[in-house]
Amino acid sequence: GPALAVAGLRSALAAAVLLCVLREWHARWSWWFVSGAVAGAAAMLGFVVATKLTTAANAIFLVYTAPLYVALLSPWVLREPIRGGDWLTILVAMLGMGCFCFEQLTWEGWVGNLCALGSGLATAWLVVCLRKHAATSPLPLLVLANLLVAVAGIPFLKAARPDPVTWGLLLLAGVGQLGIPLVLYGKAIPHVRAIEAVLIPILEPVLNPLWVWLLVGEVPSGWAPLGGAMVLGAVTARGLALVWHTPRED
Repeated sequence: GPALAVAGLRSALAAAVLLCVLREWHARWSWWFVSGAVAGAAAMLGFVVATKLTTAANAIFLVYTAPLYVALLSPWVLREPIRGGDWLTILVAMLGMGCFCFEQLTWEGWVGNLCALGSGLATAWLVVCLRKHAATSPLPLLVLANLLVAVAGIPFLKAARPDPVTWGLLLLAGVGQLGIPLVLYGKAIPHVRAIEAVLIPILEPVLNPLWVWLLVGEVPSGWAPLGGAMVLGAVTARGLALVWHTPRED
C-alpha cells in the first residue's frame, strides 16, 4: 500500500519534470506508444511489488535480466543486429549480477519472483518501444508511463500519509533520482541501439554499494564486490570497444 503510494507520488513528480522539458506534445498515438507506456508503468510497479514479496536480491537479479530479452527482440522488432560482443557482455553482466546478489538469492516468494521477472520483461519492451519512437521523441511515452504509475498510486495515498521529511525525500527522488535521469535517458535513446539503452542502466544497482562505501564507510561483503566489478568491467569494456571501432568523421 504505502510503497505503491510513494511510487505514484515519485512518478507524478517525474512526469512534471518531463513535461517541463517537453516544448510541445508531438507523439503519435500508436500500438508502440501505448504498449510502451503500459510496459514502463508495469516495470516500475512490478519492481515495487516484487521487493515486498521476495528478497531485494531476487528482485534486482530478475529485473536486470532485461538485456537478454532486448537482445532477443532487437533483431526481430527493430532490425538491430546483436553482435558477438553484445552476447559476451550480456553473459558476463548476468554472471556478475548473479555474484552480486548470490548471498541473498532464494527460491522463496515465488509470486514476488514472478513479479520481478515480469518487470524485467516489461523493461525490455519499454526500451524496444522507446527505440521505435526515437524519431519523434521518446519523452511523451515516458510521461504517459509515469502518469499511469501516478494514477495507480492514488488509491493508496491515505495509507501513506507522508510527513514533511518524507515529502522532501519524495521531491528529491521524483526530481533528482527519476525525473532528470529520465529526461537524459529520453534524449540519449535516439542515438544508441536498444541493447546499449538497456545494458548501461544495469550499472545502477552495482554502483549503490560503492556510494555507500564511499559516503558511509560500509564495505560490501562476500561476492558483491566481484559481481559489481564484473558488471562494471563488462559494460565499460564494451563501451570503449564501440568508441574505438566507430569511424571518426572528418
